[in-house]
Amino acid sequence: MTEPRTRICILGGGFGGLYTALRLSKLPWTTPDAPIITLVDQGDRFLFTPLLYELLTGELQTWEIAPPFEELLAHTGIHFHQSGVKAIAIDQQRATLGDGTILPYDRLVLALGGDTPLNTTPGVKDHAIPFRSLDDAYRLQERLRQLESSDADKIRIAVVGGGYSGVELACKLAERLPARGRIRLIERGTEILKRSPDYNRQVARQALSDLGVWLDLETSVEAITADTLSLRYRDQVDTLPVDIVLWTVGTCVNSLVQSLPLPRNQQQQIKVTPTLQVVDHDQIYALGDLADCRDAEGQQIPATAQAALQQADYAGWNIWATLTERPLLPFRYQHLGEMMTLGTDRATLTGLGLNLEGLPAHLARRLAYLYRMPTLEPIQIRVGAQLVWVGALQKICWSGIGKHVCSL
Repeated sequence: MTEPRTRICILGGGFGGLYTALRLSKLPWTTPDAPIITLVDQGDRFLFTPLLYELLTGELQTWEIAPPFEELLAHTGIHFHQSGVKAIAIDQQRATLGDGTILPYDRLVLALGGDTPLNTTPGVKDHAIPFRSLDDAYRLQERLRQLESSDADKIRIAVVGGGYSGVELACKLAERLPARGRIRLIERGTEILKRSPDYNRQVARQALSDLGVWLDLETSVEAITADTLSLRYRDQVDTLPVDIVLWTVGTCVNSLVQSLPLPRNQQQQIKVTPTLQVVDHDQIYALGDLADCRDAEGQQIPATAQAALQQADYAGWNIWATLTERPLLPFRYQHLGEMMTLGTDRATLTGLGLNLEGLPAHLARRLAYLYRMPTLEPIQIRVGAQLVWVGALQKICWSGIGKHVCSL
């Protein structure tokens, strides 16, 4: 009698989940024994989050940064199921989806990502906009269009959080609204980009200054209403008029994950071994934002897209290894540097012994992300063509004739 095929269930279609699925699909399975790989996500598109900011300035379009799962997974043998996740029964080894589907599994990958906490300050949930998803970007785009078409003299935007997301948002918005925009970046600490290399921080501060972004350090948000923002600086609270508040403060673990009977740290992240298996649960793997992971060298792994991409490679291999009687590989994290956009033709990049800023960093960042896109065709080809065209146009604009043409 034929043995039933192994069922691998991957919950979450972000960097960790999608790339684990793709890695599994490329490993050498014996055809009759190849597992059933099912990827579950509540959206119909994979989002390349580091390029989400480019939607605001029209540099890239949705299809370029958020290809449909069905397109990405064509001809891979991976099954895609669009749904949220309602419950996970660890003992019964099954996941119940939001549409009522029950997925039994032999191996489970938890890659559900994190959420932006919106319950820490009065008014945030009702009046602020996070910036993690396509829906967030669309919501911000619509609000910007309303304000841009109004007769308002100024468009006042507060970006709360001086990390990468806050800085990148502030720069993009300042370029989109050069004359009317009044952009304020608010950080409760003494410096922006606290975990960033000094070079990136200095370049970012100069970019913010050049773009006219007002920087409020050592400042916390007391409350938000539909049109006001109350800020505390030391012992003084000021209430300011505001049109948009963007909330980029922190990440919290998905509430479903917090309810699971799995070992977690104080931040509610799931504890995993260097092989990315959940402690005391060898058939469950966790990676990305929701995993508390130390690699084979003992270094704590950051909750970044770069780390999730690398973890996915190991998670895929180790699932395959457990099913084919191969040795498992402990995860070894390689920090490849940090990049961020500081406008439509300006960025900063550190890594591999390089420090770049301006247009060279901008082009290097685009090329690096193009390389990391989940498939070479057709998406990388189309995005690559767009990138070459933009680069060529910029070179023309720098020439004497081009300066005249581009000023028309």
